[in-house]
This record gives sequence, C-alpha cells and structure tokens, in this order.
Amino acid sequence: MQIIKVEYLSKKYTIGHDKAASGVFRGISLRDTLTHEAKGIYQRLRHPLSPNRENTDLEEFWALKDINFDINQGDRIGIVGRNGAGKSTLLKILSRITEPTTGKINIKGRVASLLEVGTGFHAELSGRENIYLNGAILGMKRVEIRKKFDDIVAFAEVEKFLDTPVKHYSSGMYVRLAFAVAAHLEPEILIVDEVLAVGDAQFQKKCLGKMNDVAKNQGRTVLFVSHNMSAVSSLCSKGIYLDRGCIGYSGDISEVTRRYLMGDAIFAEGKMEWVNLEKETSLSDYVIIERYSVNDENGDIPTKTLYSSKKYDILIDAEILKPNPNLAFYVSYYTLDNTLLFISDIHDSGPGNALLLTKGKKRLVTRVPVELFNSQEYQIELSCVIHYMGWPLIPNPGQRLTFSLARDSNLNEMGYDQANHPFSGARKPGFFNPVIKWKVIGD
Repeated sequence: MQIIKVEYLSKKYTIGHDKAASGVFRGISLRDTLTHEAKGIYQRLRHPLSPNRENTDLEEFWALKDINFDINQGDRIGIVGRNGAGKSTLLKILSRITEPTTGKINIKGRVASLLEVGTGFHAELSGRENIYLNGAILGMKRVEIRKKFDDIVAFAEVEKFLDTPVKHYSSGMYVRLAFAVAAHLEPEILIVDEVLAVGDAQFQKKCLGKMNDVAKNQGRTVLFVSHNMSAVSSLCSKGIYLDRGCIGYSGDISEVTRRYLMGDAIFAEGKMEWVNLEKETSLSDYVIIERYSVNDENGDIPTKTLYSSKKYDILIDAEILKPNPNLAFYVSYYTLDNTLLFISDIHDSGPGNALLLTKGKKRLVTRVPVELFNSQEYQIELSCVIHYMGWPLIPNPGQRLTFSLARDSNLNEMGYDQANHPFSGARKPGFFNPVIKWKVIGD
C-alpha cells in the first residue's frame, strides 16, 4: 500500500549576496529581513536624495527541484547525498515543519521525526513530561502512552534523569530519549536524520536494530538519512540519491550507495590511467611521476571493469631525478567508502628493489590481485614517499583509479568451473572473495 506520494516537489529559499564580502552567501531569516528593511527606511529618511545604499543582493536558491517518488508501507528508504544536496530540506517538508514552494505531498498515517537535537521537545519540561507531550502530538491517548512508557525509558537509559528538565540533558541523552519516543509511540512513518551520529557506537547499533524491527516486523515505514553507507546498506532495501536538489537515482540501495560514493565518476567511461600533464614534481625534486595505468595482458588499458579470469598490471612511469635509498612507491587499495584494504609497496619483493631506483626514467610494474576481490567497486591510489623524511607525493590528491571487479567463469587449479559455484554471478558478503583450496581427509 502506498503511504507517501511526492509529486513535482520544489523548495525555494531567498539567500543574500553580500557585496562587501566578496561573494559570501548567507541565509536570510525573518530577523535579517526586518533588520534589512529597517536600515533601508532609516537611510531613506536620513538621506532622501542619496542613491540606494543597500549592499545586499537577494537571490533565489532552489534547495529541491521537481522531486517525484512513491513510498509503500513497510519500505526502508535510505536518503543519501552530499552536504547541501537537499536531504534535510526534504525531511522537513515530509515532517510538515517546512512548506514546499511548489508541488504536493500525500502522506497516510502518523509521522514521527528525529531531525536534529531538540526537535519536538520542550526544554523546560522534564523527560517524563516530554514523553507524554510527544505522544499527544502524535494523536495518542494517555493510556496508550502509559503502556509504552517503561519501554521508552528502558531503551533511552535515562531513568535517573526522567524528572529533570531536558535542557539539562547532554546531547547524547537528548537524542536517546528523542529516538526512544519516536520509535516506540507507534508512528506509521519514522523519519530519522543524521542526528543519531551524536550517540555512541553502541546506541547507534541499538537504534539501527530498533528501526529494522519497526520496519520488518511491525510493517512501518522508515526514512533514514546518513553519511554512513554501512548503516544505510544494513538497514535499507531501497534508496534515493539526491544530487544538488534533484533525484540523481532511486532504486536498489546498493546502486544508490554506489552512485553516492562514486559521484560523477560513475558515469565516466574514461580509461584507468592518470597522466601528469603538468609534469609537476615534489619531494624536493627527487622524482617525477609521469603516468600510471592499469593494463591487461594485451597491453590495453581497460575501461572500469576488471575480470577475475584475466591478469592486469599497474604500470608506473617515473623519472628519478635524485636517487635516494629511502625512496619508495606504494599502491593502496580502497573501497568506495574510503576503507583502506591493503597497501603494496616496492619493498614487498625484497629490499634490493631500492637499488633499481637509479637516476633516469623507470617503469615499475606490479600485479593487480584480481583473484582476491569480490564483485564490487574498488579504488587504486599511487603514492611515493621518502622514508624518514615524511615527504609524500600523491600524483593528484583525491584522484584515484576506480574499477569494478566482475567474477566470471573460470576453471580453478582442480578443474572446477566456478560458474557452477552457488555464489557465481552474485556477490559474496565481504570485501574479498579469494578462491581458497579445500581438501577432505578421511574415509
């Protein structure tokens, strides 16, 4: 059953451009507007014949533009996007805190929101009083709230401070109680923003478990915003990727998180190669990295996808300007969410390699261990360092070669066709999927 329908939703804000601040933008609040108008009236009364002295240009900013989506009862939706993408604005509109500029929303059922520390609580009231207040706002009767009261307090772990005004709570206590109230008072729709990051790791895990229970076992709808892709992937089955106020993609959560992590790079079909066009150097002119690339067995540079049945090398072309025995090259492998998997360096094959880095142009070659990887996206980053000096050189900071690993049919050493493997064509859990030999001993 459809529980939320959003059609052509847009939200416009008016922002100020301060001419005297070299293009710095600031939000225009009611107080700013009144102050601005008062200054204008004062200037016109004092200098009626002088030119306009106002120094602020007003500009329209669309935080959301033509958003359309449907959400069914029991869906667990992850909403992701970079800062400023419009996530919080969307949640505030869905929570009826903010009115949209255009478009319409149809919501069936009660909505409980946890958008920021302090949302929905009265600072002067105690924790006990705020539990009953929030329940009343959700349309629940006092007897219904009383049935859930003990569960809320136990979950929030604030028994000792239950009759203390919440203005004296720490941010962690505040969020624990706010989430407990929102999750236990039986809303049809639970909306949670990044505010859970305020809590400790144990409580975050507890909250994810509760949201999972609310959605799976109780059939309620959860909308969850977070920059923690691991949490989003574990909780949500579907997602919405917001990009600069528009929906960049909506659908399966794995594809949503993939597009978020890769950004615009996912649409690029460029080859897996970096070239130092500027010939810039670092390390006090010890070395210039001219280019590096991933090449297949035929010497070709693939576009994004590597196959587990083939062999690939990383080729590094560099010019050694001033030999140094402590000079080393590193290749680091990362997941898309920036988790470092492992590092390979020139000394892995023995310390004698340092002697190869004599003056002149060199080509360094290292193998990509595709047989280790799972069916997902990874990143390669090349760096260079002189040990004991702490001078790193990264060819282009933030620029990594991104590849997608595809595990294809391939006979292992025992002649077993992996195409018949139960996980063939699907992704095993985990970062790696190595083919490791087993044997059976016994009759």
